[in-house]
Amino acid sequence: MRRASLRLRLFVVILTPLIAMAILLGFWRFTVAQQTAQELFDRSLLSTALAISRDVAVSGGDALSPTTRSLIRDVAGGEVFYHATGPGGSYVTGYAYPPTSLTALQMERNKPNVFEAVYRGEGVRVMKVTEQVTVDTLTGDTTVTVWQRLSDRNRIAVDLAFRAAALIGALVATVALVVWFGVAIGLRPLLNLEEAIAVRSPDDLSRIKRAVPMEARGIVRTLNRLFSKVDASMNAHQTFISDAAHQLRNPAAAVQSMAESLRNAPSEQERERRTEELISAARASARVTEQLLSLDRLRQPLGSGHFREVDLTALMRQVCSDVGPAVLSADIDFVVDLPDRPMAVSCDPLFVSEAVKNLVDNALKHGGETLSSISVAVSSNKDSVDITVSDDGKGLVPEEAATAFGRFSQIEPSEGSGLGLAIVSSVAEQHGGTVTINRVEKGASLSVMLPRLQA
Repeated sequence: MRRASLRLRLFVVILTPLIAMAILLGFWRFTVAQQTAQELFDRSLLSTALAISRDVAVSGGDALSPTTRSLIRDVAGGEVFYHATGPGGSYVTGYAYPPTSLTALQMERNKPNVFEAVYRGEGVRVMKVTEQVTVDTLTGDTTVTVWQRLSDRNRIAVDLAFRAAALIGALVATVALVVWFGVAIGLRPLLNLEEAIAVRSPDDLSRIKRAVPMEARGIVRTLNRLFSKVDASMNAHQTFISDAAHQLRNPAAAVQSMAESLRNAPSEQERERRTEELISAARASARVTEQLLSLDRLRQPLGSGHFREVDLTALMRQVCSDVGPAVLSADIDFVVDLPDRPMAVSCDPLFVSEAVKNLVDNALKHGGETLSSISVAVSSNKDSVDITVSDDGKGLVPEEAATAFGRFSQIEPSEGSGLGLAIVSSVAEQHGGTVTINRVEKGASLSVMLPRLQA
């Protein structure tokens, strides 16, 4: 599924809570507008009632003055109805039959009493004020009742809410535009980085030095590490190909030369001798090829999927039976010292076998003329299992480890390819172990340590 652009995702992430907040704020503003309109209209009704009461008292009960009527229109914000009665309940002025409340008996004197009622089929808000006044020589209660349609109040409240909503909407729209174009401006360094990477050639794996925002520095550092690893891997691959071609050239040339000389053998006995040499050269070439393939496979981590639980005792017994004939045929003693109990390790049995065979093969090729014995021993301790291959030949000291374990390197020129101990070192490393050259009085002794499988 196609993923949304980063710009759109940031836009949605930023704007969604703003819209939700705007909706809540709009609802709150409408509620406040209703309360505000209620308070304002109640105050206007009170002002109207007081104005009518004063005007009636001043005029002695006559109709409202033009000034009072104008004041009522200006203050009320809508049509206001009124009704005034004098002492004894006599009608003074205003509209007939004012709205009444079921709680009329509970009305307090000298205080504004507010209630809602129905007047001519419409809901109205009513304020009733009763005061004791003296007109000429007559003293009694005067009552002023003023009322206003609720629809007028609601219209004002809705108008206030709409104005607030329009303001909030304008603010949200402004924020949306700022976010949309602001994100685009903020992402411009990343787009510039993309363009800079896009114009690079496939061979350009140099570090990215372009200035980027702080939030993108981690990505650039990761890319630089990746480029460094890819560059190192490509260089190692090219070096490996070059070295492999060099190492295969000599065996291939030898096989070709021997094959051509076999055709021109002067006698049957010479033909047989050259045939044996050709077979030996072909085997050497095949061995180098196998080692190169093993080394190439070991360039990449094996991963736990290649490992399985193996009885190392049984595995070493099989390996020794495979290499034993070659050692014995060279008139060299072959000593095998294996424990009489199983030893469980987690490993790739193919590569562990290859490592031990390379150690034995290395002893055969580099032991020299004094070589008379090769031994394979397996021992264990609390955390590891050690496979030790020893011989009584020329000898190898720990100080020569860097050269001995290097690829295509040899301490002394020999018929080997210089890959055997490099493969042993890679196998040990892939299994989380180590390979060491032991210091011995005579000959060479190398040990491969593999972590023991814990029960």
